[in-house]
Amino acid sequence: MKLSRSNGDAAATLRDAGCVLLQPAELAEQCQLQLADLASLAPTWNHLPRDTYLRDGGRYRFRRHSCFIYERGALQMTPHRAHWQPIEYNALHGGMERWFEPITAEVVQAPVWTLLLGGIGELLARARSVPRWYIEAHQFRIDTAEGIGRPTPEGAHRDGVDFVAVILANRFNVRGGETRVFEAEGISGVRFTMSAPWSVLLLDDARVIHETTPIQNDGPGGVRDTLVLTFREHGFQAPGI
Repeated sequence: MKLSRSNGDAAATLRDAGCVLLQPAELAEQCQLQLADLASLAPTWNHLPRDTYLRDGGRYRFRRHSCFIYERGALQMTPHRAHWQPIEYNALHGGMERWFEPITAEVVQAPVWTLLLGGIGELLARARSVPRWYIEAHQFRIDTAEGIGRPTPEGAHRDGVDFVAVILANRFNVRGGETRVFEAEGISGVRFTMSAPWSVLLLDDARVIHETTPIQNDGPGGVRDTLVLTFREHGFQAPGI
């Protein structure tokens, strides 16, 4: 397995390889947006509540969470709901409803937000024909103020969805944070570090597993900020579904 770049057709590359890395300019082109508009949202990561559900006892993760439906070119925010995953996909935090504060109106009402989620949704629909996407959006901050921060405390995993988009919003004064993607049914994998703000890794969740290694402080205020979007065809994950 090797890290695949889009070569101008990200949907085809994702379909063929199971993952694809887009650079910021490619994301802007795919979603028909301006990177400066995305950058205007970056300060909102400074106001994420602490994640109080971490079962490893850590205090290094902050997050917000909201859900959307994308259909026929329109993005609609759903009533606020819990984030839930089955244990088989998240052995550490699966099986429990986690209620996070919603993503703020400043973010979800920004035109660039609709362009971003809609643009990625359209790209994924070209990789697999799906008429409606159920999208969960997570703003994450991993900080190093109290030591090591773990972007994926559950380890290498799948999310139980169709596709995952991991978007780097900011990386500042940290070491580590290597992204690792492996075949779900095989032994091959790739390792790399996302460093350019607004680069995005797209993953076919049925075909690959992924993780990001812990980060350590490398200067004052070390943080790693990401936006993780999951796309599912057949509704949101919930107990009994």
